[in-house]
Amino acid sequence: MFYDDPRNHGLKFSPFKALVAPRPIAWVSSQDPDGNLNLAPYSFFNAVADSPPMIMFAPNNPRMGGGRKDTLTNIEATNQFVVNLCQADLMHQMNTSSAHVDPNVDEFELAGLTPAPSTNVKPPRIKEALAALECEFMFRTRLPSSHPKVENNVVFGKVVGVYID
Repeated sequence: MFYDDPRNHGLKFSPFKALVAPRPIAWVSSQDPDGNLNLAPYSFFNAVADSPPMIMFAPNNPRMGGGRKDTLTNIEATNQFVVNLCQADLMHQMNTSSAHVDPNVDEFELAGLTPAPSTNVKPPRIKEALAALECEFMFRTRLPSSHPKVENNVVFGKVVGVYID
């Protein structure tokens, strides 16, 4: 099989996403300047450096109805976020937190998760998660898009604290 148009492969799911695997998921907690919490999973995520430790993730798909993801808006407004790492027993909650909801909906509450205080940043980590990376926003890079309603972004963060249970 060969295809050169990512939309015309004839398969149920994108082979591109399946071939680049395993892909860790960044379960990003953030908050807006008023303290409203946001939690969302992102499947394009990885470590990119270790001195200092840095990560990247890509909040690419638009909000339902258009506009940027709340995660990106919050991070650019506050310069902080937490990448929580999801273990198998939290998969249902992670999927629940991916729902397209209004910005004022707390996905922690929606998914039945407990926000726990972070040490070096304001956004909380997920208490039930076994590991979390507290991050300071470094920069965002906008990538080209082949769809007019999709804004492709890559967010880079410096890890300023690591939680391990």
